[in-house]
Amino acid sequence: MTRFLQSDENPSGFRLEDILNVLRSDVLKRCVKIATDDRPEAFHVMSNNTKILDLLSQAIVLAQDSTKTLDRAFGPSHAQEGGAPRIGVA
Repeated sequence: MTRFLQSDENPSGFRLEDILNVLRSDVLKRCVKIATDDRPEAFHVMSNNTKILDLLSQAIVLAQDSTKTLDRAFGPSHAQEGGAPRIGVA
């Protein structure tokens, strides 16, 4: 069973891109809080966060592409209504 993502066992779960968007938003909020901190540690963390933000943005694009591919091939998901998974083994 998936803990956060939509699945046949977790129909009220989230789409991957939605979770990634929330994570990206949270990282951005942390960046704002340390943006004016001139200590070397803050610069280091900001540098790491900038790289993480880029990777999250790339992951969001990939997740959205997967959703579009599934929508195009099999129609919209009906997982929230208890429908069968569009691909894979139930």
